[in-house]
Order: sequence, then structure tokens, then C-alpha cells
Amino acid sequence: MNPLVAAIDQGTSSTRFLVFDAKTAEVICHHQVEINQSFPKEGWVEEDPKEIIQSVYECMERTCEKLQQLNVDVSNIKAVGVTNQRETTVVWDKETGEPLYSAIVWLDLRTQSTVERLINKAPGQDKNHLKHKTGLPISTYFSAVKLRWMLDNVDEVRQAVQNQRAMFGTVDSWIIWCLTGGRDGGVHCTDVSNASRTMLFNIHSMDWDPELCRYFDVPMEILPKVRSSSEIYGCVKSSSLAGVPISGCLGDQSAALVGQMCFEEGQAKNTYGTGCFMLKNTGTTPVMSDHGLLTTVAYKMGKEQPACYALEGSVAIAGAVVRWLKDNMGIVKSSAEIEDLAAAAGSSYGCYFVPAFSGLYAPYWEPSARGIICGLTQFTNKSHLAFAALEAVCFQTREILDAMNQDSGVPLTQLQVDGGMTANRLLMQLQADILCMPVVRPGMAETTALGAAMAAGAAEGVDVWSLTPDHLPQITCETYQPQINTNESEFRFARWKKAVQKSMNWETTEPCCDPIGDQQ
Repeated sequence: MNPLVAAIDQGTSSTRFLVFDAKTAEVICHHQVEINQSFPKEGWVEEDPKEIIQSVYECMERTCEKLQQLNVDVSNIKAVGVTNQRETTVVWDKETGEPLYSAIVWLDLRTQSTVERLINKAPGQDKNHLKHKTGLPISTYFSAVKLRWMLDNVDEVRQAVQNQRAMFGTVDSWIIWCLTGGRDGGVHCTDVSNASRTMLFNIHSMDWDPELCRYFDVPMEILPKVRSSSEIYGCVKSSSLAGVPISGCLGDQSAALVGQMCFEEGQAKNTYGTGCFMLKNTGTTPVMSDHGLLTTVAYKMGKEQPACYALEGSVAIAGAVVRWLKDNMGIVKSSAEIEDLAAAAGSSYGCYFVPAFSGLYAPYWEPSARGIICGLTQFTNKSHLAFAALEAVCFQTREILDAMNQDSGVPLTQLQVDGGMTANRLLMQLQADILCMPVVRPGMAETTALGAAMAAGAAEGVDVWSLTPDHLPQITCETYQPQINTNESEFRFARWKKAVQKSMNWETTEPCCDPIGDQQ
């Protein structure tokens, strides 16, 4: 049998473990476990780090059991890759192995006052003050701000730092540390793609930056060691895969870029998950955006390989809007129902939905925005609302694509897509209509996990997966062509932009109006 490579895909809403054939890129077997999110206060989003690592072990064990039922020898698995929700922040005690606080999820908004304080001390109160080093604006989105909040507000974290027992990491670091032994010799590391999302990492020197750490007042000794995206970090200590090397690590959006085979400068992909993330490969040169995009490290495929960069447009709410319609509003019973409900209307009939639940990310970076639904009439029903929600995902993507075309000067001619929401055929058609360009969906939806598996299998010392162009697997695709005329598309997009303006400056952090402050 061909060698197999496994991938841990730890996302915002679920953990999955997938096993791929290293020669054909086919999924042999997988298992998935949903992850609970908690919302203790308005704007707060947390997960339990222990639940996250438990879900990883459960997915690994169930998948190995399924492989045995298929008469596949688990020893054929030659390497494990890790891909993860990126900016989500974990701090734990290296002596007990216990998390010192909940994982603060990338979507979380509690750090707004921290962000304002950090911006206020920047020259000219410029949120882009650190962009020349980080590629990022100072925003609630990134890990350093979440870590700063923990240091300011959580006694256990502050105490552990003082006692030199604290370890910080994004979810990849927590998983790798636990799997390689935890307090018994666990490896504390991260890769360049995840490190570049913390605001503590210099994307030019490719290491933690002392000046950035001073700006956030973060002690450097709690940070993980930064490694390439494709090398052996350590071996799994226990479970059915004990002894198997962990040799690939990529933040989820970088992993999707790799899984979509976007290795050439100018290639781009858009992933539709909890949020929506478009990345465009800019090669070995970081391109700074003038239109609200992020500059990020895409990957570094080996210790001696150059780093490749990407322009990124991040949208906070994509699949999360469907989850909101299901869990908060009870409009659908399952996420799969949204397509039929929206198709029943066939149009939003002038209803526009801006799901700025966590403010607006790219290209606005406006934390004061809040979700609005406008254009309602007595005729509007839940089908129109469902349609407007799907359109909102497409309009947000259009805004990112426009910014990307302006920054790069080389317009995209088609959009490669992946992620859970791409199973929604109506959404894919809407996206092609609103972009006025073809949308190309791979027949194999697991491109994020595939990217992590490719990085792991290609690592030196594993060498079961070749990333050379003539050895890349050929994946069949389905293409959606635009079916409406450009004028109609432009009209709908202009109305959307008008709705976005109405969502701006809604929230204020003035004490008299702060519902979080009132609860304390």
C-alpha cells in the first residue's frame, strides 16, 4: 500500500483527523468531533483548551479504529501534520500541563479597550504603526492583544509568568506540546505562518521581535520556538500513533493555500469556514497593502527553503452567520437547510444583511461596526433573510477581491474556493454572479487538511510526498460561471456598500454605554 500521511485539522467549530494517501491525495479515512464555544459576556468567545486536545486524541483513536476495520495497517501512517484556527490564544502551566485560562478565540472582542490603549501610545495614534514589521494593523483579531488582556486581567496567568512557569501559544503550539509529551518533555514550538498572526513576529527577520514584545510588554521567554512549516518537530508520545513524527504545521488559511496547490506567485484561494479568508501568493517578497489587507507569511517548506508571503483578506463572519440563524434565531434546524430555504425565495427582495457581529475586518478594520439587517418590508420572510445571509458572504468576498486586485495590480480571472460552505451550490452560484467571474471548487473539499498533510509528508526525514510541480496530485474541479448581467451585480453590490456604511460606528466604549462594564 502507498504510504499514508495524517492531518489534525483543529478549526473553530470542530476538530478532524484525516488520513491521506501520499501518492494520490485521496482521503482514506477520517473522524470529526464538534467543539463547544462559550460566550460568557457580550463579545466574548472562548473555548476549553482541554476539550480541544481531548477532541484531537478522540479523533485520532476513532480514525485508527476505522482504518483497522478497513484492514489498513496504522503503521502505514508515516507522518502527522497540524493545521489550526490561527489567532486563538492559549496560556498554560509547563509544570502541571494545565491551561491557566480559557482559550480566547480569534473572533473575541473583549480586547477593544486594550487595542485603544495600544493605538493611543502609537505615534499619531496610528493603528498601522507596527505594520512595517508585522504586516498587520493593531486589532482585537491578533494574539498579542489577547495575551496582553490575560496578563492584565487573569491572576493565574500573571502569577505563572512571574514564576517562569507560563507557556504561550496559538492552538498549534498547544496541540504539538501535548502530543509530544506535555510536561514530560513536550516540544514548545510554532511555525512561521502561525507566528506571523501574533503581532510579536517580524515577517522580515522571520523571528520574534524584541521591540514588538516590548510594545506589548510580553516576556519573550514564554513564546514558542519558531520553526519552518515542514520539518520534524517531535514524535507522538502516546496513543495508537506513538512514535509517528509530527512534521508539518500551518495555520488553517496557509494550509488551504498549500492544499489548493497555490505555489505560484499570483495564485489565490478563498476559504469559507466560520469566517472567510482569501489569500493570494505574492512569492518570496512581502507586499504591503494600501487597501486594508494583511501581509502574512504563507509558508516556509523546510528549514533551508525561503519563506513565501501572501496578501490576505479576512472576513470574521461567513459560516457563523448560518450558525447564528440556526442557534440564535431558530430559522433553520441544521446548517444544510439554509440552501433550500434561500432557494425558495430566489432573491433577497431588497433585504441586505451585514453580519458585523465582531465588528468589520478587512478591508475596513472597524471594531465599532455591528450587524444590521435593512431594506425590510411587510413582504420580507425568513427565506429572504436566508438569501440575504448567503449574499452577505459573497459581498464580503467581493470587497476583499476588489482590494486584492488594487493592491497587486494583476486582477484575478477566477477564484479557487474551498471550505465547508462550498458544499452550498446556491452560495457558489451567487458568488460567481456577484464577482462576475468563474468560481472553481475542487471535487475534494478537504484542502486545509490536505495542505497540512502535504507539509508533513514532504518534510526532510519523512520524504513520502513530493511538492514538485510534476508530482502534485491532480484534483478534479467544478466551475460555476456567472449567470446574471454585470449591471445587476454592480447594483446589488452598491446597495450592500450602502448598508455597510450604516453598520459603522454603532458601538462605543464610553463607560456610560458599556454593557460589559455595567455587569462587572
